[in-house]
Amino acid sequence: MAEKVTVSIIKADIGSICGHMTPHPSMMAKAKEILTDKQKQGIIEDFYVTRVGDDINLYMTHYKGEGNKEVHTAAWECFQEATKISKSMHLYAAGQDILIDAFSGNVKGAGPGSAEMTFEERPSEPLVFFMADKTEPSAYSPILTRIFLDPFTTTGLVIDKRAKMGFDVEIQDVMDHKKVVMSSPEETLSILSLLGDTSRYAIKRINSRAGLGPACVVSTDKLNMTAGRYVGKDDPVCICRAQSGFPSVGEYTQVFQNTWLVAGWMRGSHIGAFYPCSPEDSNPVYYDGPPRICALGFQLCEGHLQGLEPQGVKGGDHIPVDIFGNNTWDNVRANAIKASRLMRAQGPFQPSILGAEEMEYTSRPEVLEDLKKRFEPLD
Repeated sequence: MAEKVTVSIIKADIGSICGHMTPHPSMMAKAKEILTDKQKQGIIEDFYVTRVGDDINLYMTHYKGEGNKEVHTAAWECFQEATKISKSMHLYAAGQDILIDAFSGNVKGAGPGSAEMTFEERPSEPLVFFMADKTEPSAYSPILTRIFLDPFTTTGLVIDKRAKMGFDVEIQDVMDHKKVVMSSPEETLSILSLLGDTSRYAIKRINSRAGLGPACVVSTDKLNMTAGRYVGKDDPVCICRAQSGFPSVGEYTQVFQNTWLVAGWMRGSHIGAFYPCSPEDSNPVYYDGPPRICALGFQLCEGHLQGLEPQGVKGGDHIPVDIFGNNTWDNVRANAIKASRLMRAQGPFQPSILGAEEMEYTSRPEVLEDLKKRFEPLD
């Protein structure tokens, strides 16, 4: 049996220039320097350092399995050293996602978000990495249900024998720290019944029922609940395997021609439209948004990432396919701004701002606490 490869994304917001815009290039360079050394040591096979908005994203491949201490420690070291740089520059929210002092060997519960999947590499293994900024993990749920449950989006569910066998969907209750695995197509409507409550339920991973292993995995870490206060949005990532029993790359991307409204945006308190773009265009310049999403494509080749760069490069010098980085998405971006302007016109009223339950995890309760004392009983 072939050795299984693990693909990991570990990300964190640890400081930004001019509010919530972008990490300084020296922070990214430091992360690349550290991971280059880890690659030489054999801790990781390959890596790529990128960003969306103010979040640094570390893509890593290795043969050590999910939750590996050496791999997670490598990412933690990147964030620690980059935080030192951001603090020395007095950048905004320096070290924001670093929530603990004593690192235990796994970033879960420590602040950074992570998504990892382990599988036996196929002869051809296309990967799509989605990265979002200024939103929450459940932002992927309506998108992934359209991709994996809807044959009007994914024709492969009808004409691909392995895709037609369906998928197992792991749904997490992010409030109560529980999970349930449900199967499509048999339980499609029940899956949608749960996921409609985006404040509580989110897709964590989807597995092939044809024996191909994981199809996609999402980071579902809830930063506010980990910290016990509002410190920023979760800015989730998602890793997807494509083609030959999985949705094609085009079926993953087609759904982004829709205008998707997601929670987050300014202070994590508003509803805005997903804006698909390049990492270079992901600075949240309109009301700390609108929420950005980037999609980068690679081939996996014997445990290494292969993009448009020459074969066999080291040190993370990759050139991914920038899926949202062309004019195909201009109309979507225009629609996202139009929808976001409509939401902003509602001001501090719902549905522009989140419902009361979700606002409990923002900065609003501190404001309301003083006002509640002024209320008197009705006559």
